[in-house]
Amino acid sequence: MGTVTPPRLEGTVEVGRRRRLGFAEFGPPDGRAVVWLHGTPGARRQIPQEARALAHDLGLRIIGIDRPGIGSSTAHVYPNVLGFAADLAIVADSLGVDEMALVGLSGGGPYALAGAHAMGDRVVAAAVLGGVAPTKGPDAIGGGLVDLGVRMAPLVALTHVPTGVLLTGAVRLARPVASPVLDLYARLSPAGDRALLRRPEFKAMFLDDLLNGSRKQLGAPLADVLLFTRDWGFRVGDVTVPVRWWHGDADHIVPFAHGEHMVRLLPDAELHVLAGESHLGGLGAGKHILTTVVDLWDRRR
Repeated sequence: MGTVTPPRLEGTVEVGRRRRLGFAEFGPPDGRAVVWLHGTPGARRQIPQEARALAHDLGLRIIGIDRPGIGSSTAHVYPNVLGFAADLAIVADSLGVDEMALVGLSGGGPYALAGAHAMGDRVVAAAVLGGVAPTKGPDAIGGGLVDLGVRMAPLVALTHVPTGVLLTGAVRLARPVASPVLDLYARLSPAGDRALLRRPEFKAMFLDDLLNGSRKQLGAPLADVLLFTRDWGFRVGDVTVPVRWWHGDADHIVPFAHGEHMVRLLPDAELHVLAGESHLGGLGAGKHILTTVVDLWDRRR
């Protein structure tokens, strides 16, 4: 089994009345801040080992944030994806972060774009890895697993609290068999994801995130499903921050066409094609992602 670098610091930040968001930090405390937004499902430790190690080499303070309903964060459902940006600003202020870059994996992609839209004066760049695209409004595109979420949204809206409790209990019961269950998922995954999940350091990262980052509660994925089936609260074309998008051309969850669609809508965007990779491919491109972010940061300065 591989090993992963543990967080340098973990804690919670108060973002509202009786509401807190959990966070985990990697790298030097005085480095440039890169806020890493986990996928659906996922939690604050869903950051690949390569990125954790590079944080020291590149002088980056990587901050993973639990969305509401996961890990150490209070359960909460925003009115739309844009609602997360206000909490993100509070977390940044509380942690002494001024300028930052944002990285969003899969379900974290919409929240990264929301932060870039709302805090364009503070966000130097955004990196999206196989990000979800809108399902409602003029920016919408159909297809992929998110379409299933659209059909399930009415049921999720009625049952997300009890379902979240059941999921949390299931994760706790699964702790002793988490490793073989992940091995089974890997065997059923497309070739690209299967190869990634068989690498010891990636398996260790996913298990660490599931068993330590997510152990308290698991309601955030249901909240994500609800928000992804609503209007995001902003237009993709209004995100003026530089966005770099990584997407596997064999993605079986968020179709590659969705990445192409989003890059066409964004005013300053470039698409990096992960040839032969599926949905988790962006996690294997940590070095390229972080060096690209640093280069964009240097250009801004």
